Amino acid sequence: MSTPQTPSSDPQKNKRRHALAIAVLVILGIVVGALILTRTGGPKASGDGHGDHAGESHEEASGDGHDHGAEGGAHGEEKKIARGPHGGQKLVEGDFAAEVLLAEEGGKARLKAWLFEKDVQASPAGSAMTVVLTRPGGERQEIRMAPAGDFLGSDQEIAEPHVFEATVELQTPKESYLFAFGSSEGKIAMSDAQIQAAGVTVETSGGALIRSSLQFPGEIRFNEDLTAHIVPRVAGVVEGVSANLGQPVKKGQVLAAISSSAVSDVRAELQSAAQRQALARTTYEREKRLWEEKISPEQDMLQARQALRETEIAVANASQKLQTLGASASAGSLGRFELRAPFDGVIVEKHIALGESVKEDANVFTVSDLSSVWAQMDVPARDLQRVRVGDKVLVRSGAFDATAEGRIAYVGSLIGQQTRTAPARVTLANPQGAWRPGLFVTVELLADEAQVPVAVASSAIQTLDDKTVVFMKVQGGFVPQPVQIGRSDGKRVEIVSGLQAGASYAAAGSFVVKSEQGKGSATHSH
Repeated sequence: MSTPQTPSSDPQKNKRRHALAIAVLVILGIVVGALILTRTGGPKASGDGHGDHAGESHEEASGDGHDHGAEGGAHGEEKKIARGPHGGQKLVEGDFAAEVLLAEEGGKARLKAWLFEKDVQASPAGSAMTVVLTRPGGERQEIRMAPAGDFLGSDQEIAEPHVFEATVELQTPKESYLFAFGSSEGKIAMSDAQIQAAGVTVETSGGALIRSSLQFPGEIRFNEDLTAHIVPRVAGVVEGVSANLGQPVKKGQVLAAISSSAVSDVRAELQSAAQRQALARTTYEREKRLWEEKISPEQDMLQARQALRETEIAVANASQKLQTLGASASAGSLGRFELRAPFDGVIVEKHIALGESVKEDANVFTVSDLSSVWAQMDVPARDLQRVRVGDKVLVRSGAFDATAEGRIAYVGSLIGQQTRTAPARVTLANPQGAWRPGLFVTVELLADEAQVPVAVASSAIQTLDDKTVVFMKVQGGFVPQPVQIGRSDGKRVEIVSGLQAGASYAAAGSFVVKSEQGKGSATHSH
């Protein structure tokens, strides 16, 4: 009788079971390994020298002790920051670590560093540290740190903004180390799309020709050399007025007619003297002829010549009186007196009406040639040495967009006791009549002209915490860069220090960047 076979006694089936079990174990191993790698973040790259550790510390942001939340890395990416017991950034190499802290004391930020051996604080005695900060604008600051109690410290202040890349050279009694880290505290994060949407224009700093100027408030006035106040010179009654206010007139054009007894008397005197002169001339010619013919004595001829000379004087005297009055020898009637325009111009004032009785000194018309006007200004005493007759100036209207060039025609010699200024004026050509008397203007005088190595647009200058800054463009946004400014011509501003040529900065629309910085400063605490 044969014995039945058990499943395990089948060789083929046993082989298949073994293969299946091995496959299951392999799959489980792969899954467990993947889970382990996921939780641990992958294998760490092992460094074999200080340079590798410098690169590792560069990935982490430095702590500054301000609760600023500085970001590490050159690109401003948020990364996990290794902190030490004092709140600073911990830079590690093997069993050794250095904690670097940007601490603020008395309103000034300074670096401090603590040393650790196997997580136990070590004495800084015999150690020295050199930190080199490189800011986005290229400025470098070298800080030397020496033992100060239980830490390494320096008295050198680190000015805001605290945006920089730093290299650390540390020499201990046992070994030397090299680390690197970065700080982006104060950086205003803005993408290129946000910059474009906000209307912020980015320009590059560089050399420029700065024309610095002096500006004085002024007012357009009549050119008094081309302005006439017309008075009758004789009393009388107005017979007619042919000119109106604002009317352009030509030289010699009749403006008004006056009936004057004084003019009538002078004309009558002239006519009488002219008739006597004609009679005296006839008498003289007859007596001269008789004397030449030996008929009458010479004395009669001399008397006739004397009488002729007297009548000539009387005619000249009467003519001179009419000329002084501005009246012609004949005007239709003895008493008619005509007021005429002395030159081409415009009637800017009129104080005369038909039938009105006027006095000889009444100002009845004012005529001005508005093709030329004056820009009158007051110059402070401190600027008088820089304002000279003949200097070229630019006049700007305060009411509309218009400019005109002119030259200083007069600078007063006396300074007002109350205003402590001296009057000055500029003669302006006014062919279109746009510069109307009474218009307020600004007179700009070119005071200096210089080529400067670094200049920015005037719209780029902003003020933060009582400091003058320019928002410098860096990767991922802007950094408020403190600068010292110099000369300006209204369009460009000289940068004396704080910004190098070739740096990109926010020009037009920089106030938008400032507003973004203001939002971020709400969480900035010292």
